Amino acid sequence: MMRKFLGPVVLNVFAWTTILAVAFPLFWMLVTSVKPQSELFRRPPTMLPESWTFEHYWHLLSQTNFLVYFRNSVMLSTVTTLLVVTVATLGAYSLVRFRYRGRESLAFMVLFTYLLPSVVLIIPLYLMLVSMGLSNTLFSLVIAYTTFALPYALWLMRSFMAGVPDDLEYAAMVDGASRMGAFVDVILPQLLPGIISTALFTFILSWNEYLYALVLVNSDEARPLTTGVMNMLISSFNIEWSLLMAASVMMSVPLIIVFAFLQSYLTRGFGAGAVKG
Repeated sequence: MMRKFLGPVVLNVFAWTTILAVAFPLFWMLVTSVKPQSELFRRPPTMLPESWTFEHYWHLLSQTNFLVYFRNSVMLSTVTTLLVVTVATLGAYSLVRFRYRGRESLAFMVLFTYLLPSVVLIIPLYLMLVSMGLSNTLFSLVIAYTTFALPYALWLMRSFMAGVPDDLEYAAMVDGASRMGAFVDVILPQLLPGIISTALFTFILSWNEYLYALVLVNSDEARPLTTGVMNMLISSFNIEWSLLMAASVMMSVPLIIVFAFLQSYLTRGFGAGAVKG
C-alpha cells in the first residue's frame, strides 16, 4: 500500500524538479532583461526586480543593429525552411513511389552526408561560394543550411511517405486524377504531420545555427542573430548583461510563436485525411 502511494509521489517530485530546473534559466533570463543595471550585481540577488524597466529593449531596438540581424534571421530561416521542405517532400516521393536503379544507394548516400560533421564541409563549401561570387551574402547561408538540413529532412519525409498507403493514390488515379493531382489532393494531406515536423526542425536549426554564419558572413548587412548579437558583445569592453538577456528573450520569442502555431496544425494533421468507409 505504501509503495503504491509513494510511487506517484516520487514520480511527480522528480518530474516537477526536472521542469523547474529546465524552466528556471528561462525565467531568470526574462527577469534579468527587465531589471535595472544597478540591481544585477546586488548581494543577495533579488528574485524579482524592485523596479521594472524596459529600457534595455528600447536600447537594443533603437541603438544597435538588432533589427537588421532579426530581419536576416527571419528571411534566412523562412527561405531555408521552404526550400528544404519542398525538395525533401518531392525527393521522398521519388524514393518511395518510383522504382529505378540506384534508388537505395542514393538514399544511403544522402544519409551518409548527414553523418559527416559540419566542420568538415565548411572549407570546400566556402571555396565553392567564393568561386561563384556568393560569399558574404544571405543566399550563401541558405545554401549552407540546406546542405545539412536537407539530408535529415529527406529521411524524415521518407519515413512519413512510406506510411501512406499506395491504394489511396491509385484510387484517385482510377477516378481520373493525374499523378500530380493525386499527389497534391491525396498524398500531401496525408503528409501534413511530416511536413510540419520537418518545417519545424528546419526552422529551429536555421535560426540557431552559429558556425556557418560565423565563417561565411562577415558584414553586418548579412549577419543573422546568432553571430550579430555576439559581434555586439565582443565589440564592447563592458558586457551589459541586461542587454544580452533582452536580446536572448527576443531571439526566443519567434521560436515559441512558430512552435505554438505549428503544434496545433501538427496535432490536427494526424487525424486529417483519414479514409472513411
